[in-house]
Amino acid sequence: MKYLNTKFVERLEKKLQRLNALRSLPKSAVQKLQEQLRIEMTYNSNAIEGNSLTLKETFLVVIDGITVKGKPLKDHLEAKDHHAALEYLYDLVEKDTRHTISERLIRTVHQLIMQETDKEWAGRYRNANVMITGANHIPPDVLGVPQHMHELIEWTRKNGRVLHSIEYASLFHHKIAHIHPFFDGNGRTARIMMNVLLMQSGFPLVVVLKNDRKKYYTVLDKADKGNYTPLVRFIAQAVERSLDMYLKVLTPTTQKRETYLPLSELATHTSYSAKYLNLLARLGKLEAHKERRNWLASKEAVERYMKSRDRQRDVGK
Repeated sequence: MKYLNTKFVERLEKKLQRLNALRSLPKSAVQKLQEQLRIEMTYNSNAIEGNSLTLKETFLVVIDGITVKGKPLKDHLEAKDHHAALEYLYDLVEKDTRHTISERLIRTVHQLIMQETDKEWAGRYRNANVMITGANHIPPDVLGVPQHMHELIEWTRKNGRVLHSIEYASLFHHKIAHIHPFFDGNGRTARIMMNVLLMQSGFPLVVVLKNDRKKYYTVLDKADKGNYTPLVRFIAQAVERSLDMYLKVLTPTTQKRETYLPLSELATHTSYSAKYLNLLARLGKLEAHKERRNWLASKEAVERYMKSRDRQRDVGK
């Protein structure tokens, strides 16, 4: 079953091809962008789970080793652990772009995430039943966790070459969250493992934003009920955001760069209202990405959408 619109997939693949064509650029520029995304993901992934550090504070803790007054020690340790797990992820993908997905790898990632905040259970499956606060989903009984994890790995072997990489990574992410194999750190583990699959396919690191937490939980809840399309589209939009960030920074000044504007400003240059542009962005029909709470797109993206819409009308005549 396909969960992504074909045109959306083609759009993302074209952007990935453009990015791959820029791979010969100076390593320093790429490394700086990678570090920026690592800090962003560490902040957002931890914040989704309740960590109180701001983005700037996360940077200071991870890069400069500064202790932020008034913030819990646990929050500091979570930031350091998550960043270390991302460094492991980059090393993993760099050394072996097709690293075998296994229970051992999942447990290693979890161990890195929890190594300073819960040493006893870092990398170990839970031994009791749990409930997820604020969620309708009740994780499987503890006795079934080992079997569910074994079945998850079997699922990866059967579907890794069948589904598009974004669909594959999104569903894999959901399955880990659904099984909830650990007492804590399940969401962070699921998001990093999702990135293992995406980065193996050439995509840059993908960040689920804290500002999208409500929507994120909503699409996960729908996936729990068997409706996976909203989750896959949500992750695909996060993928596009990372691609746009890379292309914006790495595209040489000698090549034409698109200027991304807030939809409220972009609407003044088009025949569409900001509200309608927002709808198109959320549905994945308009090339757009989020920065903090705002959707951004370019005039060229709107023109491409209009041409695509006109072509559809011509075909339908």
